[in-house]
Amino acid sequence: MPPTSPIMRWYNEPSSWQDQDGVLTVTSGSNTDFWRKTHYGFIRDSGNFYYCEVAGDFVAEVKVSGNYETLYDQAGLMIRADSRIWMKCGIEYVGDRQNMSTVITRDYSDWSVMPLSENPDALWLRVKRSGGAIEVFFSLDGEDYPLFRVAYLSEATVQVGPMVAAPDGNGVSVTFENFQVLR
Repeated sequence: MPPTSPIMRWYNEPSSWQDQDGVLTVTSGSNTDFWRKTHYGFIRDSGNFYYCEVAGDFVAEVKVSGNYETLYDQAGLMIRADSRIWMKCGIEYVGDRQNMSTVITRDYSDWSVMPLSENPDALWLRVKRSGGAIEVFFSLDGEDYPLFRVAYLSEATVQVGPMVAAPDGNGVSVTFENFQVLR
C-alpha cells in the first residue's frame, strides 16, 4: 500500500498560496515573524506555517527557493510544540545576502546565523528528531548535508512543515518542493 499524504493545515494562512503536485508556492504576509523576547523584547507569532502533526522520531526534508530582498526575509522548515516551544531553520536575508539560520525557542528565542558563500538558487533542508533532540542539516546541492545545529526541543507531538515570514517587508515569495516527513 503506498504511503498516504499527511493532512496539512495552516497556522496564519497567507492570502496567496498554492499546493500542487509536491510544490507549495507562497507569498508571505507583510510584517510577519516568529520570535520571542530575546534582545528585541517583543513576541511575534504571525509567520505563515503549513504543517502536519508528527509524534515520535522523524526526518523532515524540503527544498526551498525564494525572492529574498528585504532584511530578515526568511523561509524554511519549522517544528512547533506550541507558541513557546519551536524551531525554525532555513534562509534568512541579512546584510544583503542569504544566510543559513536557525532559531530555537524555549520561551526565549536563540538565533544562529551563518552567511552562505553565495546566494544560492535553492537550499535543501533536513531536520532529524530523535527523542527530544533535533539536528539541523542544510545543502546547497541536494546531496551533501553538513550538520548546522544540534539542540533540545521537545518530546511532545509536534507540528512540522514549511514556514515563511517577512518581518520588515511587504511579503516574500517562496517555493517549497518535495516536503516530506520520513519515519
